[in-house]
Amino acid sequence: MKTKDKILATSLLLFNDEGEPNVTTVDIAHELDISPGNLYYHFKGKEAIIDSLYAQFDVEITDILRAPLEKELSIEDSWFYLYVVFEQIYSFRFLYQNLTDILQRYEPINRKFRRLLDLKAKTTEKIIDALVEANVLDMEEEDIASVCETITVTLTYWITYRQLRTKTENEVILFHEGVFQIVHAIAPYLTPQYKHIYLESRQLYNAAISQLEN
Repeated sequence: MKTKDKILATSLLLFNDEGEPNVTTVDIAHELDISPGNLYYHFKGKEAIIDSLYAQFDVEITDILRAPLEKELSIEDSWFYLYVVFEQIYSFRFLYQNLTDILQRYEPINRKFRRLLDLKAKTTEKIIDALVEANVLDMEEEDIASVCETITVTLTYWITYRQLRTKTENEVILFHEGVFQIVHAIAPYLTPQYKHIYLESRQLYNAAISQLEN
């Protein structure tokens, strides 16, 4: 791995584990056992590192979010897809844990993140519309708008919220909880023949949490 890539990988690890405001370029250099000057040769400060990490995140999450727009998901894949989104967000969780501060300090990231939120909302609406079309959900237009907003907010803030509430470090539990919250939000709109989706999701959630906590 090239030094530049090692710097990014180590920065991501430290930012995620310790919080981006608590990590300096000197900390990153020490972790890599290189001189601060060597690090500065590749990145002219922490802002440049954050910008590169966000660019990587933006490419990866955009590809994930665009997938349902390009090819309709099956009913089963819709639930699995949520885990993929949560996993990607968790991989770059430092952005979300300190979101307001980062967006205030880095205007270019602010603009890009707003576009990302728009894409999250658009993708969510596409998935919900497809489930309505397939008669999995029975919803009015105003219900769709409200539920899509709820799902977008959950995808954006769930991991940070639960870590603040429980201090859990188990990402699998976080993912299961997040997916179940979204399923719970659409549960009232499931048509009779698909009510089992909520029951099965709850059973899976309870079993997974029980297994992981024992």
